[in-house]
Amino acid sequence: MRQTEEKTPLGSVHISPKAIATIAYHALHQTYGVVGLAPKNRLQALTRDPLQGIEVRYDGEGLEIEVYIIVEYGTNLRAVANSAANQVRYAVEKALGLPIKAVNVHIRGLRHSKSQEAASEEEA
Repeated sequence: MRQTEEKTPLGSVHISPKAIATIAYHALHQTYGVVGLAPKNRLQALTRDPLQGIEVRYDGEGLEIEVYIIVEYGTNLRAVANSAANQVRYAVEKALGLPIKAVNVHIRGLRHSKSQEAASEEEA
């Protein structure tokens, strides 16, 4: 992972990919329908480490962010993916002021939430 670098009259600013991934991580957890992150490697379980579920690339012109998410069962997958991409784009651009070339969302799985399971048990 290459650090982003910006030159200013006073010097340069370096932003680590982990910092960008952390901003994206918090944005994703505020997105309706996103239950959590999944690592790129499907052999591992749900993760809380932003570097395991988010990949950041910077080519000198803009950021490309790949996110791997677990979505709430029963939600519209396309709507959740679009919302997740928009949330990440907004949060990162707002925090850093860097252009975002792409936010690619990969849905790695579905999961029932505890509130849905409780409602199902009450109906039974």
